[in-house]
Amino acid sequence: MRTLALIIGLLSAAPAVAQTQAPPPPGQPSASPAPTPAATTQVTLITDAGPIVLAIETEKAPTTAANFLKYVDGRRLDGTSFYRTVKVQAEPRYGFIQFGTQNDPKRTLSPIAHEPTSKTGLSHVDGAISMAMAAPGSARGDFFIIVGNTPAMDADGANPGYAVFGRVIQGMDVVHRIMDMPTSPTKGEGIMKGQMLEPTIPVKTARRTATSAGGPAS
Repeated sequence: MRTLALIIGLLSAAPAVAQTQAPPPPGQPSASPAPTPAATTQVTLITDAGPIVLAIETEKAPTTAANFLKYVDGRRLDGTSFYRTVKVQAEPRYGFIQFGTQNDPKRTLSPIAHEPTSKTGLSHVDGAISMAMAAPGSARGDFFIIVGNTPAMDADGANPGYAVFGRVIQGMDVVHRIMDMPTSPTKGEGIMKGQMLEPTIPVKTARRTATSAGGPAS
């Protein structure tokens, strides 16, 4: 396991009352319609620490989102775990937690092409979920959730960055709980030593779930 993983009124009128909109004053353009929000797919991770609900950016990051949904639909994430926490600082919390297949050959699919944030317009903001990888084109079945804004992980010039493909819309309290859990002082290789959760936090299921009204992550 050598992966380097460095986070959405109803207007009603009284019956029989017609409503019209006044035209704009002469010389002023008509208001443009609001842009349609990008399509997302909701996925819920049921973990031993509680549920985490994700909005997967299937429109903005189609390649990376499709890869994650293959793991979800194939139930390849059921029985995996959150196994790593990187705690840069305690308050305000800053770092990330990581989960996935850990290169288990029975679960892990082929690597995918890198989809940088410079292409998707996404960013490593608080609650973003991104792909773990050792190098562009090597990302497979391991993922991390950002705590705190981390723009240094975005693509910038020669830096390819990491591939954000969604965000937490509910369950940041669970993310924080996992981040604060104990780690082994000896497990892990290289920079990952001391970052491996002990015990790990099982992911019981990962499923597409009905989309609910958006709002800030809890």
